Amino acid sequence: MQKSIGMFLLFCAVLFAQFDAKIYPITPQVQKRMTKGGSWHKGCPIALKDLRYIHLKYWDFDGQHRTGELIVHQDVSKEVVKIFEALYHIKYPIRRMRLVSDYHANDWRSIEADNTSAFNCRTIGGTKRWSKHAYGRAIDINPLENPYISAKGHISHNASLKYKKRIHQNKTPEDRALLLPSDPATKIFKRYGWQWGGDFVGEKDYQHFAK
Repeated sequence: MQKSIGMFLLFCAVLFAQFDAKIYPITPQVQKRMTKGGSWHKGCPIALKDLRYIHLKYWDFDGQHRTGELIVHQDVSKEVVKIFEALYHIKYPIRRMRLVSDYHANDWRSIEADNTSAFNCRTIGGTKRWSKHAYGRAIDINPLENPYISAKGHISHNASLKYKKRIHQNKTPEDRALLLPSDPATKIFKRYGWQWGGDFVGEKDYQHFAK
């Protein structure tokens, strides 16, 4: 009986859960997290006043209603909310969504945690050029299920090796998180004019969307 009641309450919670998001300027508290965690520092190509902190709802891999956080450029902040609202309504699963500063601005650690993130004042790997992430105009989503694959086919993260073959095979959250060209989640980003790394020629960066 108790199990039945618990399942009913869970069903009601899912049924009546609503998307919610709020956009804020970078507060002193968030700035402290960013500077202490190394995701922003003097010399970055964008000022903190041009960035926005977003609190938003998403569905996790357990089908639970969670609150995540992203930092993006102010110019795309409202658009990002619309994108994630659309993802929420199709119940696209996201493993976790924390600021990359919580991983000491280490892209490797953030990916290993399968963390969806946006702003990070860093250069493009192997170059001295600023990444779109350094401007708050790029988002990496479910990076283990959507790995970066070099032109030679190399994947750096062992947990991503099974996702080298880009095909849906079942209905697990991990499988639904995998992004293909025809998937609704991919189309949502493209509808707003975001470039997808899965369309790159040679190398592929399936987690990466940039504006």
